[in-house]
Amino acid sequence: MTLSLAAISGKLGCPRPLPPCSPSLQLPGDPFKIPQDPTLLIGSSLQATCSVHGDPPGATAEGLYWTLNGRRLPRELSRVLNASTLALALANLNGSRQQSGDNLVCHARDGSILAGSCLYVGLPPEKPFNISCWSKNMKDLTCRWTPGAQGETFLHTNYSLKYKLRWYGQDNTCEEYHTVGPHSCHIPKDLALFTPYEIWVEATNRLGSARSDVLTLDILDVVTTDPPPDVHVSRVGGLEDQLSVRWVSPPALKDFLFQAKYQIRYRVEDSVDWKVVDDVSNQTSCRLAGLKPGTVYFVQVRCNPFGIYGSKKAGIWSEWSHPTAASTPRSERPGPGGGACEPRGGEPSSGPVRRELKQFLGWLKKHAYCSNLSFRLYDQWRAWMQKSHKTRNQDERILPTGRRGAARGPAR
Repeated sequence: MTLSLAAISGKLGCPRPLPPCSPSLQLPGDPFKIPQDPTLLIGSSLQATCSVHGDPPGATAEGLYWTLNGRRLPRELSRVLNASTLALALANLNGSRQQSGDNLVCHARDGSILAGSCLYVGLPPEKPFNISCWSKNMKDLTCRWTPGAQGETFLHTNYSLKYKLRWYGQDNTCEEYHTVGPHSCHIPKDLALFTPYEIWVEATNRLGSARSDVLTLDILDVVTTDPPPDVHVSRVGGLEDQLSVRWVSPPALKDFLFQAKYQIRYRVEDSVDWKVVDDVSNQTSCRLAGLKPGTVYFVQVRCNPFGIYGSKKAGIWSEWSHPTAASTPRSERPGPGGGACEPRGGEPSSGPVRRELKQFLGWLKKHAYCSNLSFRLYDQWRAWMQKSHKTRNQDERILPTGRRGAARGPAR
């Protein structure tokens, strides 16, 4: 029995996944070498022949048939060339249904396998792109990339991340793949600072190879860090609309010259929508205002270390810290219809001043604010309001009812 294959290139097809292909087959006593495992472009045509010469006894071409991935091929795709040879013609081949190849097998009448071959049908790799890298605390480098625009090659495609110092040094190959996804690699150590690196990705399969553009970067420009530790959220006295947030700078970078900026996000307990506070600057504390009284809030903080040793790049945001929960105090003010009025004795009677203070208070309640000046102004204003209100109440309790009118002066 012999098997031979021939192929003609063509165009694109449409694959579907199936179980893996078996290795090439050779039965004991076969008078031929292991059948070839051809690699073809999608859309190619294939011609194969299967011949028997008295093994098994009495076998003829009329009793032979073909299967592809275990499925019997229609008889009209085959034709008998002579008493011992059956030919097969496949046109416009689709991509391999699995990266291990498609199993094309010739069978005897009783279903026994006479010979077979794995067909690898696919595309050469396209140029990888969109390489991005980051360094965790300047101790390593992790990169990821996007395969070519087509993406799927239907063949096993090997991706290698290469890197070297820009002006000298030899090429190095990253060894820890799939660390943060299918197309990623991690370089754990032995990285130089203050010297640019050249980084690129090479893609290779049975039909060819492709190389990405070279990315040039300095480790100091792509530093990220751990999320800020020790995030604490607490109440601000009895203020029912505020919470205080404090945290610690990333300890891994404490010995390096760098700046940092922070972001806060928070949400109520029964919501998935986060509100982000961007204007935290480089402080390690912030007060959230305009919150709902008697409500549980989850708060997270993240850090962007930038300007490390004078780097001009913007830096890379860390992951968010673990959520920290705290609740605002319940409001002691009676709600609508409660039968009581909120005292107004602490509010100034002057129209313009009153309007300005109300505008100031309204702005603070609508925004999370992190300025120390805002803290002082707002706290002073609230303290003045509380003191004024307390003094007014005491005066009204001291003065007998009959003398309150006199204290106000004669009516006009």
